[in-house]
Amino acid sequence: MTFAPHDVLPRVLRPSALRRRVGMLLHRSATLAELADGLAELHGDSLLVTESHANGRDRTLTYAQAAKLVRQWSAAVAARSEPGQPVVVATPNCYDQLLVCLAVARAGRLPAPVNQQMSSAEVDHVVADSGAALVVRDVAELRTGPGSRARPPAAATPSPDDVAALFYTSGTTGRPKGAALTHRGLVGQISSAAAWPGSLRRDELVVSLPVAHIMGFVALLAPAVAGIPVWFQPKFSPRGVLDAIEQRRCTAFIGVPAMYRMLLEAGAADRDLTSVRAWMSGADVMPADLAKQFKSFGATATLPLVGAVGEAVFVEAYGMVEIGGGAAAKVSPPMLPVGLGDSLGVPLPGWKFRVGDAEGRSVSSGQVGELMLKGPGVLRGYWGDEAATSAALTEDGWLHTGDLVRAGPFGTVMFHGRSKHVIKSGGYSVYPVEVEADLEEHPDVLEAAVVGLDDPKLGEVPVAAVRMKKRSKTTPAELVEWAEQRMAHYKAPRRVVVVDELPRTGTRKVQREQLLPLFSD
Repeated sequence: MTFAPHDVLPRVLRPSALRRRVGMLLHRSATLAELADGLAELHGDSLLVTESHANGRDRTLTYAQAAKLVRQWSAAVAARSEPGQPVVVATPNCYDQLLVCLAVARAGRLPAPVNQQMSSAEVDHVVADSGAALVVRDVAELRTGPGSRARPPAAATPSPDDVAALFYTSGTTGRPKGAALTHRGLVGQISSAAAWPGSLRRDELVVSLPVAHIMGFVALLAPAVAGIPVWFQPKFSPRGVLDAIEQRRCTAFIGVPAMYRMLLEAGAADRDLTSVRAWMSGADVMPADLAKQFKSFGATATLPLVGAVGEAVFVEAYGMVEIGGGAAAKVSPPMLPVGLGDSLGVPLPGWKFRVGDAEGRSVSSGQVGELMLKGPGVLRGYWGDEAATSAALTEDGWLHTGDLVRAGPFGTVMFHGRSKHVIKSGGYSVYPVEVEADLEEHPDVLEAAVVGLDDPKLGEVPVAAVRMKKRSKTTPAELVEWAEQRMAHYKAPRRVVVVDELPRTGTRKVQREQLLPLFSD
């Protein structure tokens, strides 16, 4: 009896798979279009995801099964659109939303995923602004109709520097803008995950983030490249996450600070979370004390006859949609009180930081300025908006982040605040100008000013001070309810106060910092 060497080697260690790993790692040439097929070749029948549903029926997918769905759906997308056209992916939040995006890219189109929390008016704006040829609101739409029974086309072969997808983010102009991200920015930055020794140890990552949010998108792509299975919960439930970690012995969790607060309130301190080796956070500043607590809940290792020893590592990343994920990270190792607090961490490979003043000139150590970034993930531009692109990008490729930082020694930066009054609520960026514009469309509202109010769970929540028309009978409670029906939940003001006048500067700009005392009771 004879056999070939590859018959006894794990799939990830076979020569062809190794060559593919080396290619992804060194050349960073993978694209969103080829990703599903490539990962299926690399990981085959290995578990990709376990999706948890409220009805208790978990759904599992292997890499091979996921790639088959992507191929089938790419045929339907190809039959209903033209190459290069945007396709809005407005499905409910689920793992299939990621797979539909991969199918759109495989067909040579541009996926534009939108958050399930967006209102219909906001989705309509994305459709109109992107010029979408197709809107997918449910994966069932791709299982019937044109192309659903067609033979899948060959995967598109874009350049790594071509635009891969459009991620819509609110802007200071008051309307969501489409960040055009390249394949190199979305996939190339996570190529190094292919070096993870997945065949040598058991891992499972818990994720419960919006797929249409850049953090959630990358948080699912990176472990897929690494061969790490994911337990995915479409709608975050702190007790559900804690149950999964305890019962499945999951080894890592990624979420926003608001989720960590909710896990703590749900009794995390009383659960057995010692299987967790790494806690990860992003999208907002993680309180140091909260991170320390979760480090202590995990463990460095579990030894025979000894049990759990040490504590977990805590990893925090800094990023934004305009850079396709993260540009800096900091690590707090087990048993060491370092890598916590307001520092943004160290730049990731390929990234450069600059702290500039109002004219863009670098500031000295100890001074506060705007953080500017340059690296492989910087957006190509805002889709169809040259003015916004010119305002965000310098001619030599530096991105204005709008975040204020204090320049420190050895190239370090400390977070100091946010310019443009961006509100961070539960990991989402809420832009006051956009919310104000919506509030002012109410027939009784003359003017609105929105600020962020500290919140123990979400970090901040939007609140609004408004000037109403004379003899208006609309109450603040009714205005809050009206806003909830009109915009995504994380954007809608939680409280509204009515004022006769808004505090202003000499140039008639609203002094937002003077609004907060109105909400102090």
